[in-house]
Amino acid sequence: MTSKIEQAVAATFRQEWGQVVATLIRTTGDWDLAEECAQEAFAQALRRWPEEGVPRSPGAWITTVARNRATDRLRREAVGEAKLREAALLADPQPSEAEEEAHSGVPDDRLRLMFTCCHPALAFEARVALTLRTLAGLTTAEIARAFLVSEATMSKRLTRAKRKIQHAGIPYRVPPAHLLADRTAAVLGVLYLLFNEGYTATAGTDLVRQNLCAEAIRLARLLAELMPAEPEASGLLALMLLHDARRATRVGAGGELIPLEEQRRDQWDTEKIDEGVALLDLALQRGRAGPYQIQAAIAACHATAKTAADTDWPQIAGLYDRLAREAPSPVVELNRAVAVGMYHPEAGLELVERLANAGELAGYHLLPATRADLLRRLGRAAEAADAYREAIELAGTEAERRYLAGRLAETTS
Repeated sequence: MTSKIEQAVAATFRQEWGQVVATLIRTTGDWDLAEECAQEAFAQALRRWPEEGVPRSPGAWITTVARNRATDRLRREAVGEAKLREAALLADPQPSEAEEEAHSGVPDDRLRLMFTCCHPALAFEARVALTLRTLAGLTTAEIARAFLVSEATMSKRLTRAKRKIQHAGIPYRVPPAHLLADRTAAVLGVLYLLFNEGYTATAGTDLVRQNLCAEAIRLARLLAELMPAEPEASGLLALMLLHDARRATRVGAGGELIPLEEQRRDQWDTEKIDEGVALLDLALQRGRAGPYQIQAAIAACHATAKTAADTDWPQIAGLYDRLAREAPSPVVELNRAVAVGMYHPEAGLELVERLANAGELAGYHLLPATRADLLRRLGRAAEAADAYREAIELAGTEAERRYLAGRLAETTS
């Protein structure tokens, strides 16, 4: 029974965390209080649900407990009428008519809070990291991996950002419609990293976290509807759909990772592929191709190739060249090296060696994994084996470690 309760609490956390915290932030304006009370509500669920049973609406139960906890905290800490008014707001969470009018341009509470948290006074990385932590429920370690920094570094960044919000008096409110565009880049960044964490988890037993993928796609669809003239919003949605179309074929029945070239293409979701390609075509017609549209174009090359042999790797490498100019990063360069290596292994390996010498991807398991694969293709088995061993040590998920261990075994047999 206990394991079932723990599973129910875990499932509720995955599905409801962001909504619970968003509700508390909107009603209290206190970021830390919202997170702490939400955590306490989930802890209380672990204590009470084994005796009382799982509620019919777990999310509503968690929200009520968290709100009551926040009310108690505010009342105990109340100083003067201002704090008491905050407590009164919690007791009556219904938004006023004026608030409804102010929020009417953004139809989803969590999406509203994403725009609210992505205030331009904060550094771009801080906006994205804070929103991922608070609304998506990602751990500090997961966010640190997404930004390729240590957990300690990311923890300090999050703390500094929260302090800046408090000291600068940054308001928790949705900006007027004409200012939404100022925050669009950060919101797109949040959704992109949220989907990435779901599509290829940074740690744990599961390679794919389906709930994160689904939530990212849902919010991206809302954003694209909200901002139909923003091609990058459509490009991001297209990118997600084109990747998600392959999700079911990426992991085998035993939890093993299946590489792209070995996936069953007849099992890809053609409806998602068709929708993604159509969205991308419409976005590109606006003549403002940005990083998300370029990545969607790369995904479309993979999704529309009838067989792995039909993949146009030179075109993909060219798209990565363009992406490197639009959004330069060592990860983009590594992906370009992979594409080049698929039709010219020696040239691809040379690019990988340059990245390794630069040191920017130290600790990133896909660097030695890529190097190992290219060395294997070139028949340099001993060097490939060493690189596979390094990649196994760095890999964050069990599925990736098993896949790399299998490649290692093939190389050393």
